[in-house]
Amino acid sequence: MTSLEGAQCVIPAILARRRRIQVVLLKRDLPESRAQDVLEAAESCGVPVRRVEGSELDAVAHGKSHGGVVAICSTLPHTTEDELEEMLDRVRDPLLLLLEGVDDDRNLGFTLRTAESMGVLAVLVKKHVWDFDETEVARSSSGAYERLPLVRFESVDVLMRLKRRGILVYGCLAGVRRSVFEEDLSCGVLLAVGGEKRGLSGAVRDVCDGFVTIPTVGGASSLSLSHAGAILLGEAMRQRHAKQMRLRRGLENGPGDAGVEIA
Repeated sequence: MTSLEGAQCVIPAILARRRRIQVVLLKRDLPESRAQDVLEAAESCGVPVRRVEGSELDAVAHGKSHGGVVAICSTLPHTTEDELEEMLDRVRDPLLLLLEGVDDDRNLGFTLRTAESMGVLAVLVKKHVWDFDETEVARSSSGAYERLPLVRFESVDVLMRLKRRGILVYGCLAGVRRSVFEEDLSCGVLLAVGGEKRGLSGAVRDVCDGFVTIPTVGGASSLSLSHAGAILLGEAMRQRHAKQMRLRRGLENGPGDAGVEIA
């Protein structure tokens, strides 16, 4: 069993129904206005709630920033490669993210938060480097960790399976010639991002269909993984939104005018 701390982590975990929530602990003197959303989520999902003294919360929490709310629960089950395949059967032009060289729990949480908000279907992380504090990841992800499918893979075979589906794999590297702003990211793509220390592994690079870079101005030679991921995914979302708008305008103009740009 593990613990989740703070309403912003506990409520998404309850509503996602992916964990077994043993009990939610609320500080005895927690104002009802702050406890209401937690109580409503717990009641809707049949999760028991117990009022306890602050000292008991402090004993089971990582620190004292829990805000009077702690959930005792199972660890989060991760999405399997076969489950990912089933998800892909239901989605057109999926956007996927692969992370390598993540060294910080909070950086991973921040990146998952961005990934969910930018429309990523699932995030892939190598199984042998998975050594994160779930509580810290959940806290910094603001609930995304509970909802966003996270696939822990062992070899690049999973990438080959994705490529056979027509999904393009692009690695983000410094110094390559093609900018991310020049690549079409509106189709089915997986964006692979490496950490500042090691970057992308040779095994992942070998299966990439191409490489893109994030142009920078000034003295900074590299970006953190979480910031690089945010820029890449933001550009992918921008392109996808623009594509949808073009298709919508074409439908509104009628079959005879589809694709005609009017200055």
